[in-house]
Amino acid sequence: MDRIVSLAPSATSTVTALDAGGRLVGVTAHCDVPDVPRLGGWLNPDLDRIAELDPDLVLTNDPLQADLRDALRDDGFTVAHAEPTTLDAVLETFRTIGDAIGFPERGRVLEERASDRLDRVRDATLDGDDRPVVYCEEWGDPPMAAGNWVPEAVRAAGGRYPFLDPGERSREIDRAAVENADPDRVIVHHCGAAEPSTRPLVEREWDLDAELHAIDDSLLNQPSPRLLDGIERLASIVSDATVSDVNGVASVANR
Repeated sequence: MDRIVSLAPSATSTVTALDAGGRLVGVTAHCDVPDVPRLGGWLNPDLDRIAELDPDLVLTNDPLQADLRDALRDDGFTVAHAEPTTLDAVLETFRTIGDAIGFPERGRVLEERASDRLDRVRDATLDGDDRPVVYCEEWGDPPMAAGNWVPEAVRAAGGRYPFLDPGERSREIDRAAVENADPDRVIVHHCGAAEPSTRPLVEREWDLDAELHAIDDSLLNQPSPRLLDGIERLASIVSDATVSDVNGVASVANR
């Protein structure tokens, strides 16, 4: 696939990690790649502009993009679509996107490296009954507890997450539910925030005896290789663990 349009930041990050970023001819305004045309928002891209770019493949990656996927297919575009909701499913998309763009071996290696990296985090973090309770907040107005793969990410990082089960969509949560869980750590990673900040939570004046941390939303909200960075960041917060990965999952071009 020589000409790829990516309409999801996670897919864009994965294509870049597969060292295929040079094949991107269009991305959304939310994607972090230089010198590639922006096509609008990830839910409302410019379809006429996409047609002008004449892509061999369009990538979408979320249940909220299912209607967009269908519209693109109806217009004759070839679309590779994924809807990961669990940690294993996120890692699997590294391989399936590799398959879709014509680099199956790179995709397989990227998935394997990510799995190995995740195992190293688990080996370095807390286990048993001493795991701290962690609350991760994806959105602030209204407050929403992070779901999907985040419960598993917290578990891998050495914490407990009593707010949602793995694979459940993020959902609104009330003050009492968070306070009654008595979290030891609170992670604010609001989607689309210009700068990570705990201020939205502090201003609510919830009664929490917890360490407050703010991290970039792409580290936990994005089902891409960035998520491995996020899990390592969580491990440093939750378990005071330092996990380094020499090879990483940033590039697989030489494999």
